Amino acid sequence: MPDVHDYLRLLAEKDGSDLHVKAAGPAHIRIDGDLSEVGELPELSPQDTADFARQLLDEHTAARLERGEEIDLAYSMPGVGRFRVAVFTQRGSVGLVFRRVLQGAQDFDALGLPAAVRKLAEEQRGLVLVTGPTGSGKTTTSAAMISHINKNRRCHIVSVEDPIEILHRDERAIVDQREVGIDTRDFTTALRSVARMDPDVIFVGEMRDLETVRAALQAAETGHLVLSTLHTQSAAETINRVIDLFPPHQQQQTRLALANTLKGIVSQRLLPRVQGGRIAAIEVLVMTTRLYDFVVDPDKSEMLEDAIAEGEYYGMQTFDQHLLALYRDGVVTLRDALGTATSPHDFRVAVRAAGLATA
Repeated sequence: MPDVHDYLRLLAEKDGSDLHVKAAGPAHIRIDGDLSEVGELPELSPQDTADFARQLLDEHTAARLERGEEIDLAYSMPGVGRFRVAVFTQRGSVGLVFRRVLQGAQDFDALGLPAAVRKLAEEQRGLVLVTGPTGSGKTTTSAAMISHINKNRRCHIVSVEDPIEILHRDERAIVDQREVGIDTRDFTTALRSVARMDPDVIFVGEMRDLETVRAALQAAETGHLVLSTLHTQSAAETINRVIDLFPPHQQQQTRLALANTLKGIVSQRLLPRVQGGRIAAIEVLVMTTRLYDFVVDPDKSEMLEDAIAEGEYYGMQTFDQHLLALYRDGVVTLRDALGTATSPHDFRVAVRAAGLATA
């Protein structure tokens, strides 16, 4: 009888990022962004995938799955690793997707993050956002920032996550990690009570809705450093997404609150390295007086990207500027850089201007 642990062990051995398990077909592993069939282990029946779910879920969570709910959880396998798991039903059978989470947080240098990200982690108060599509490494970057604070600042860090993916042991800081569904009912409830826990730093795993965003902004306004993530593609889109969550009559007030609390936005996209593996292309916005005006005034919001491009002195960079540097250094191919660029046409022009190719 197939055992889910054999599949997870193989995922770790192959250094894959995700395992897809589906009834009536082979499992698939994602390696460096590409999915491939698992030929070493048998195809799975509907009974097999249902048994996999039973190995992971307690009675209460299994009942939720039976009612048609989707389940998100974290699962640890001793000696193999920790995984974020999505359990769901499709066409009447159970499907599972496992994402492998690296043990412990990596540091900024290992991840190739720009110096501005370290400076944002050293802010004492305000709002810092890490954004990007699913699978772009937001969790890894956020964990690196929390780890840096933990190692360098005597403070109290409180995280609210769904689920907890990377564990942080107390170092110079005290770290309390709360998991939605186990330690608290939801993000909003946890954020309403977090002020009574005497936090200095608050990590919100994801700003999913209006109430979570409102609570995060209020926490930043009252002198805490708030770190969070959003599924947005760029710094400009992030600002617009936050503001658009609010009703029209509150949007100007929200612009002012955001402009006053925002310290920076780190947006990222993953692309293949020439030598194997993947690397993040990073866009960095650092709040300045000039950008403050662009956030407050909706008529100037289209000028944000130009301001980021011209903000090298403050550590800012656009995706395309970072991609050009990665291509120049031989880290990524021209084809992959063009496929990731915000404006492929403008990127080709920049490549020619730099004398790097006749693209």
